[in-house]
Amino acid sequence: MQFTSDIVKEIPFNPVSAHSLSRQIADQIRNAILEGSLRADDRLPTEGELAQRFNVSRPTIREALKRLAAQNLVRSKRGPTGGTFIQTPDLLALSESLASTTTLLVGFESFTWDEVTQTRLEMEKTCARLAAAQRTEKDIEQLEATLKTQANEALSAEELCVSDVQFHRQIANATGNKMMSYLMSSVIEALQPATNLAAFRHRSHAVIYDQHRRLLDAIIDQHEEEAASVMDEQVNYMAQQLSDARKAHNQANQS
Repeated sequence: MQFTSDIVKEIPFNPVSAHSLSRQIADQIRNAILEGSLRADDRLPTEGELAQRFNVSRPTIREALKRLAAQNLVRSKRGPTGGTFIQTPDLLALSESLASTTTLLVGFESFTWDEVTQTRLEMEKTCARLAAAQRTEKDIEQLEATLKTQANEALSAEELCVSDVQFHRQIANATGNKMMSYLMSSVIEALQPATNLAAFRHRSHAVIYDQHRRLLDAIIDQHEEEAASVMDEQVNYMAQQLSDARKAHNQANQS
């Protein structure tokens, strides 16, 4: 039988060992999704059918389905036409998950700060060029509104950081490239706050605002290389402020 809204697809599931049964089952179903054997809105077999197929108990199947639901891979529906269905990917949820994972890795120093800066620099410059080429009037309106907020000199360091993240996120969206916008979530949502908050005591609000103003002007005028140049300036400025902040922190700990 096939997995559709009403029919069950025959997937060649493998036998599982006694260790972490629910995780192994969840992994097999997840792999079937990644390989394309299961597609969005396909219905999985019932708990009883899956339990029989994997030769496990129904509670084990329920635990496996909970694992998949936590990853936003399946959804449940009640009623005569209900069941467990393959979930259409939610870009926003996946983007937030990617940013959270990156934040965790940065926190555990899985990357050096040089790697963080280099990655951010290259991706942000690409975004600046694409935004200058592809931006719409709506993109410009959103960026102008965010820049207007940043013009307020009374903003706290945390408020400026939030606005800074929003500004760069809007530039990524202005590329018109959903894949780029998705990937940039890990750079902007995770790496930028980490660098901003670490360096805020050593940076100038006025400098940041001036850089953003010139960056937006270049995007409005569709000057791609100028936009990339200003972005280069800002990322390197922030990298230097972060370096100064880390040195001051180390000196304070040694004294």
